[in-house]
Amino acid sequence: MLRLSGWALTMVTVLVLGACQSKLVQEFPFTKFKAENMLDQGIRAYDDGNYNVAARNIQGALDAGLTTHSQARAHKYLAFIDCISGQQAQCREEFKKALEIEPNLELKPEEAGHPTWGPVFRSVKAEMHAKQ
Repeated sequence: MLRLSGWALTMVTVLVLGACQSKLVQEFPFTKFKAENMLDQGIRAYDDGNYNVAARNIQGALDAGLTTHSQARAHKYLAFIDCISGQQAQCREEFKKALEIEPNLELKPEEAGHPTWGPVFRSVKAEMHAKQ
């Protein structure tokens, strides 16, 4: 059996862990963590009713490079903000972007029943499915 000295074992461990870390960084770079964190901050601001801050953080997260699923989620929240602000055209556009990214996107029951954006979402989704 091959015996490694403490120093050699430490070097092998460092090399193996370094390779694992390098692979993790390549698959999910630091910017993704930053973008996801910005999205979470934006959603918290949205939940607190601070829609201007929410929109800035959510758009910043999109600009920073979210994962595909999170991009759809970000556009969904931007649509909510636009609908609440009375900007129906922008609301429709954000829902369209979300559905282009994630065609099977569904709103949660409590979201789908909202009187402002629920009908807009259903309308956009129906239009997009009719075009397919």
